[in-house]
Amino acid sequence: MSTQERPTFGVVGGASCRDADTKLAFETGREIARAGGVLVCGGGGGVMAAACSGAKTIGGTTLGILPGQDAEESEPNSHLDHAIYTGIGQGRNQIIVLSSDAVIAIGGEWGTLSEIALAYKHDKPVVLLNSWTVEGPAGQGLKSLNRAATAKEAVATAMGLIGTDPVTPVPE
Repeated sequence: MSTQERPTFGVVGGASCRDADTKLAFETGREIARAGGVLVCGGGGGVMAAACSGAKTIGGTTLGILPGQDAEESEPNSHLDHAIYTGIGQGRNQIIVLSSDAVIAIGGEWGTLSEIALAYKHDKPVVLLNSWTVEGPAGQGLKSLNRAATAKEAVATAMGLIGTDPVTPVPE
């Protein structure tokens, strides 16, 4: 875990997503906030906005690492407590991963797959929630990553992987 008191959970997923992924993201955001964690994401729409919205419903903290150099270029979602404008496009995916103690991937597009790969390469725990399955030419792939069926299971698994208990659990 990072040197911060509160664990950070990267929530990654598509800027546009299916209704099922929107619901999972909202519930994941609530579970992260309930556990006292900080939600880190790309700051945009889709999975990112839904997760932030879920966290904010119970007073959670949200941080968006945005690809553009300002709000006009990046269009941050309205549920962010903190927005960091990078001006580095998809390179911001590395910052999201490195700023997270664990990463939860929900659904996703190609950017999500890059974040999963970066997390894996940087030894960050990853939990897949209705997300990618990939196998490489030598049989390597995402099979070794953790999968969860529910938001509650995803956050609990991520917390277990970073060896932490809820910091300030909020009752259900």
